Parts: sequence; structure tokens; C-alpha cells
Amino acid sequence: MRRRVALGAVVLAAAGASGAGWWLRDTPARSAGGVPTGSATVTRTDLTTTTAVPGTLGYIGTYSVHRPGGGTVTWLPRPGQVIVRGRPVLAVDNRPVRLLYGDRPAWRSLALGVTTGPDVHALERNLVALGHATRAGLTVDGRFTRATAAALRRWQRATHQPVTGRLELGAVTFQPGPLRVTTLGATVGGPAIGDAGGPLLSGTSPVVGVALAVPVTESHLVHLHDAVTVTLPGGDTLPGRVTELSTVASAPNDNEPGRGDQLPSVAATVTLGRQAAGAALDQAPVEVHVTTGSADGVLAVPITALVALAGGGYGVYLLDAPARRLIGVTPGLFSDTLVEVTGDGLAEGMTVEVPVS
Repeated sequence: MRRRVALGAVVLAAAGASGAGWWLRDTPARSAGGVPTGSATVTRTDLTTTTAVPGTLGYIGTYSVHRPGGGTVTWLPRPGQVIVRGRPVLAVDNRPVRLLYGDRPAWRSLALGVTTGPDVHALERNLVALGHATRAGLTVDGRFTRATAAALRRWQRATHQPVTGRLELGAVTFQPGPLRVTTLGATVGGPAIGDAGGPLLSGTSPVVGVALAVPVTESHLVHLHDAVTVTLPGGDTLPGRVTELSTVASAPNDNEPGRGDQLPSVAATVTLGRQAAGAALDQAPVEVHVTTGSADGVLAVPITALVALAGGGYGVYLLDAPARRLIGVTPGLFSDTLVEVTGDGLAEGMTVEVPVS
């Protein structure tokens, strides 16, 4: 069983697949000290070391849908439903409130004469993405022009809305991307106001990932775009990649039990390479294994082959010569049961002595 260690400790991880295995070749003998021994092969392989960071597997992002104004809710999606650009998120007074992608909420109606702004820029980007304008015919620059109004009318006509060339406040909700519904804060037939003044509905993105809180003392081990391995609760592993990494550390909440003595941490997000494999494990505890060292094409022996020398340093007993002999070696990268070694007279394919039980 792989030994788990805390982030930043010396870690032993799986060796590369290219011949990293070792095996006992002889029946057990006894060393001069009376310890039962066998032999193992000196291999040339790739080694890696990793460190394990605890995290929580779930859907990335937190989305909230608010809508200014009154009205009666006449349709709501079901929890778990994924809504994409241009599709209705809910309906108020039998008029769909549609999803558009943007990085901030709507705060005004949009029509000819409004000032340049990021909401206009987001509307223009969505109209192009939905196929109601082209980059050649509509300059996406945040200025509401006649070309913007014409593209808006085309979208309104295609979606059976009143064709006005004006986007009324409350007709759309801007969210960062596709929305996976998790919680409904309103009810069909009720007022278009969320419970206790909260959102009408809440959700996440449909992307499965792992949320990490990396202690600041270990944040140098995690980098944006790093390839990682995620170990699921059942022991299965999935590939992943660091897709978000905060540049600001946050302090732990001292009011939470067991967190008063924790260090500030840096938030990171790992996105899974195989989304379907993690989709059923929302809020599951997992481990993310980050590669912290690697050595390619090196000579390696079992860690147990190392012998501490009286004058300092390490050696191994070679069994290829007519007589068993001890040579000095320099250890390198440690990885699971193997260690990188260099030394005069050491070559791939030789046999070294290892203790056996």
C-alpha cells in the first residue's frame, strides 16, 4: 500500500512504467550477518516523486440567478438540468429569461443611445456566438450600434420574442458559462423573488473538478497547467490538470472546529480529464498527486539494497562477480520502492543483494 504523507514531506510515488519493477531472482541465502537475502536487478527506468494534496471533488463554480422587477414564476428547470447559452433559465409571466454568457450581471436595459459598457460587449459576443451576427458585420467593442440592434432583432425573431431591437432588463441572465441547476429558490406560481430575498435559482458549471486549499508554505509545489493524478475514494485514479490557481492567500476561518491552527492557503482548481468518471461523486474527498520530482533513464535499485557505510554514505553489494563485493553509490531520487543510484562499476542488468523476510 502506498504510504500517504502530508504536503511538503518527503514523498514516495509510483515509478515510471518502463521497466521499473524489480524482483527476487534467487532463493534466499544468508549474508555474513545472518540476515536472509535475495537478489534484485539493477534497472534503467524513469522515476517520479509526488506529493498528495487533499481536496474536494465536485462541480466547479457557484452561479446565482437573480431577476429585478416583479412578476409570477411560470416555469422553472429541474435540479441537475444543464442550461446552455440562449436557452431559458426560467420563465416569468410566461416569458423566458434566457441565459447569456458574461462576467457580470445585467443592471440596465440595452438599446441605441446607452453608453459603452461591458454588458453591451457581452451581448455582442453572445449574438455572434449564437449565429445572429458575424465579426465582420458586428464590431464587438461594447458600443450599442445599429448593427448591434439589427443582430438583437434577428435573435429576438428566431426565439419568438417581441422584435424590438431593445434588450429589456430582466430578459436575460448573464452567467460565466453553462449552468447546472442545483437549488430552486422560487416556486412555480409564486412571485419572482427568491426565498428570503435570495436567488431565484442557484447552480454550478457542468465541469467536474477538485477544489484545493494549498498551504502557503507548500504553494511552490503547485503550478498552473500542471498535470496531476486524482485518487478517488474507491482507489481509482483519474488524470487532471491545474486550471485555476489563486495569487492571493486566504486565512483559515478560526471559528471552524480544528482550523484555528491551520496556515493560510492558496485556492486551486483541478479539472478532471475524464469528466464522466467523477460526475457521480459530488463533494467527495479525494487526493491530488502533484509531481514534485522526476528523473528519466536512470539506474535504480530497491531502496532496501542500500547499505550505510561506516565512513558515511551508501553502498550496495554486487553479486555478479565471483565473490560478493561492496561498492559505494550515490543515491538520487527516491520513488516508491526504488532509488536512483550512480557509482563506478554499476551497470544495468547487474544483480544486487537485498534482504528478504
